[in-house]
Formats: sequence, C-alpha cells, structure tokens
Amino acid sequence: MKKTIVFIHGMFQNGKSWDKWVNYFEQLGYTCVVPSWPDHIGDPASLRQNTPSTLGDLMLEDVIGAMEQVVIDAGGGKQDVNEKPIIIGHSVGGLLAQIFVNKNLARLGVPICPVAPNKMMTLDWPFFKNVAAITNPFKGDEPFKHTAETFHENFCNTLDENAARIAFEETATYDSRNVLRGCLGEYGQIDLDTPHVPMLFIAAKEDHIIPFELVEKTYNAYKDEESGDVDFHVFENKSHFICGEPGWETIAEQIHQWINEKEVVVANSTL
Repeated sequence: MKKTIVFIHGMFQNGKSWDKWVNYFEQLGYTCVVPSWPDHIGDPASLRQNTPSTLGDLMLEDVIGAMEQVVIDAGGGKQDVNEKPIIIGHSVGGLLAQIFVNKNLARLGVPICPVAPNKMMTLDWPFFKNVAAITNPFKGDEPFKHTAETFHENFCNTLDENAARIAFEETATYDSRNVLRGCLGEYGQIDLDTPHVPMLFIAAKEDHIIPFELVEKTYNAYKDEESGDVDFHVFENKSHFICGEPGWETIAEQIHQWINEKEVVVANSTL
C-alpha cells in the first residue's frame, strides 16, 4: 500500500505550486496532502490583488504550527513510523521538512532547495542580497512584494522572460518578511544530533535564493553528526523554481526512486 505525502511550499508560493507533483504522485498511488500556509489560501493572482491584511504579521512559528497539525493529521496521530507521512518541502518548506523529521513526525523527508537551519550561511552574493532585501528591518511588517521582473531575476532565473512572467502570474504570492526573519532565529534551530529517518537533500545548480553550496553545507552538517541516513543531489541548470520549471518530472522521478530505496530502511527503523 502506498503512503501519504505532505507537500509544503515555501515563501512566495502556495499549494498550487505542487499541482503537477500531486498529479504525478497520485498516479503512482500515493495520497497527497497539499496545504497552503495561513494567508496563502486561494488563487495566487487573487492573493496578489487582494493581499490579506494580516499577511505582514505572519510569523514562522505560525506557519510551523499550522503545517505541523496537517502533518500530524496526515499520519492519523499514530506513533508507528510506517503510518507517518513522507514530507516533501521546498525552500522554507524544506526547513519545515527538517523540523518535522527532527520531531519524529515523518516517515521520510525530502528538503528541496531548503532554507538552512541554525543560521547556516554562505558567501554567495545573490543569497545575501535576497536575504537582506526581505529581512530589511526598516520595512517593518510591510509584506514583501515581488514584481514579475524581480521574480524572474531571483526565483526563476533559468527561464526566459515570457516563461518567467507566466510562472509569476500563475504561482507567485506576496509574503511576510517575518517568516524569513524567523528562520534566522530560534524557530529555525534544529538539533542535528537527534536520530532521524532518511532525508534526501536536493539542490539546484543555478539557484540564486538558496545556493547549492548552502544545501550541500546543510547536508554535510547532518552527515558529520552521523545521526541518520542522508543523501544529496544537485540538478544542473535549475533555479529556485526547480519544482515548476521544465524538467520537474526528472526531480520527481528521482525522489520516487529514492523513496522506494528507503522503504526497507524505514520498515526496520526503531524511531
């Protein structure tokens, strides 16, 4: 019997960003649960036109709380690891995947281009520029609003201008600066010593938001602690929009193969 997958989106996206993935994994027999964060429910274009009044106040802990309940419900509240969901998360959703694996709420975890825990950084200039722009303290709780141009430059830089504009119109949301600020604080902390189920870290070689070197650094931090089974894969010519740009099927297929390989590991787990 196939298991449940919970897909968790990141900043500037919502559950709609997983539509193709849901169709792919449902055809393979998985049950797919695709929540949107608080203040992110609805059509992305409508959310941009009518920005929720509370969006700027959204905190990382609010997102963690809402998504954690979804994960618990997806597992039926059971303690048996075989009943728990697989968690696939992108960007901040990739950090949440790590958090929920750390809390022993997942069967397997797949962080894709994930925000790094424990304030891990890289010297990559586009990374610093993006973080500084979003977390800018002088902007207070004013939501961060990408334009089609900045979304192309930062989020989907491997696409041509027309494809990037379509991606923006169909999938982009505005977001709370406080979510990223929270990732750099106590709610973004993870005890890497904690034994955990297998995780697959996926990076995009041309990612301007979460450079592949930072994903590799996160992977190595887990690997060095030897607290659990971790794998790492970099995809060439992919941007932070890796889950939506052409060729997303290749990433989904590799994840499916990895899940099948780890079934025996999970079945014999004592977690």
